Amino acid sequence: MKIVGLMSGTSYDGVDVVAAEFTADGDTLRLRPLGHRELAYPDDLRAEIGALLPPAATTIGAVCRLDNRLGEVFAEAAAVGVELAGGAADAVVSPGQTVFHWVEDGRVRGTLQLGAPARVAARVGVPVLHDLRSADVAAGGQGAPLVPAFDALLLDPAAGAAPRAALNLGGIANLTVVAPGAPVLGYDVGPANALLDAAARRFLDRPCDVDGARAAAGRVHETLLARLLAEPYYAAPPPKSTGKELFHGGYLDAALTALGEPVAADDVLATLTELTARTVADACDRHRVTEVVAAGGGVRNPTLRARLAALGEGRWRLRTTDELGVPAQAKEAYAFALLGWLSWHGLPGAVPSVTGASRAAVLGSWTPAGPSAAAPRPPAPRRLVVDA
Repeated sequence: MKIVGLMSGTSYDGVDVVAAEFTADGDTLRLRPLGHRELAYPDDLRAEIGALLPPAATTIGAVCRLDNRLGEVFAEAAAVGVELAGGAADAVVSPGQTVFHWVEDGRVRGTLQLGAPARVAARVGVPVLHDLRSADVAAGGQGAPLVPAFDALLLDPAAGAAPRAALNLGGIANLTVVAPGAPVLGYDVGPANALLDAAARRFLDRPCDVDGARAAAGRVHETLLARLLAEPYYAAPPPKSTGKELFHGGYLDAALTALGEPVAADDVLATLTELTARTVADACDRHRVTEVVAAGGGVRNPTLRARLAALGEGRWRLRTTDELGVPAQAKEAYAFALLGWLSWHGLPGAVPSVTGASRAAVLGSWTPAGPSAAAPRPPAPRRLVVDA
């Protein structure tokens, strides 16, 4: 089965597109990557998304316009994915752009992703899976993270005797921990690129600090770091999830204002890099992992990667998913393609031990229609093998 996976994360800088072919072999699922692309958003679309995100106020008209504009972008991305699949695909997974994740007292009450799936289906002419988070929220879960289902199969716990972790460094850093004989654990650790990118826009008038160069030139401001590390979210136990509803530009501005003294731009970036590295390393140490397999945009930041490697030295090894056959920049898109395969076959994609749901939910809704409810189901896979 050929599936196109799309992904637009909390950094909202563009769409990652992949095509994958899945073959079930008993309780092993084989994934053959067929290619991936990165399609950058134009500056005005990024501005339109940013203007709608919390804590900004918006209108239902702005939401409707953005929903349909994103649908057109995702439709174009899906068409690229079909080309990668050789001109034909069986399904497209288009999870949309998250614009609000409603959390109260640690419980997720709702979640909203935009991306007009009917426009995607009309463009490519195959069923489109969308709204992947709501079923887990309805079952009492966080609706995030969903990628641990992929991580748990890829990092087959039977293959090792010690806990291992999968780390994604997107706008938010999230961690999946797999260990023999233990439930899969996964949660959002905290900001990865969210605050770094907010600082780059605020101080550099750029979307990001390319290669972490300005952070490398700065020094960690210990008082600011201590203030940021005091954020209650870090101490909250999982299951938990977060996003730019908490970690946004206004959050950084408030921390700098409360500090009561000016901080040089490079020092702010160095401090935020240390914040991400420290919170991730603390989580890895807490779970006594011996290996961390990283992916996401943050792995392209050599300053952040070097700091993570230094903090883990002697306890855990840092590597990327490229070494396992999954391009680090496209891992989440491949993960959503996998979730599409699971949903097509009536198999759950959410992991209750990760999200806190009362049951494992089959994810998403199909437009225009998915498989027949009477279609036979293969065995639930226990491992994922990536074929070259």
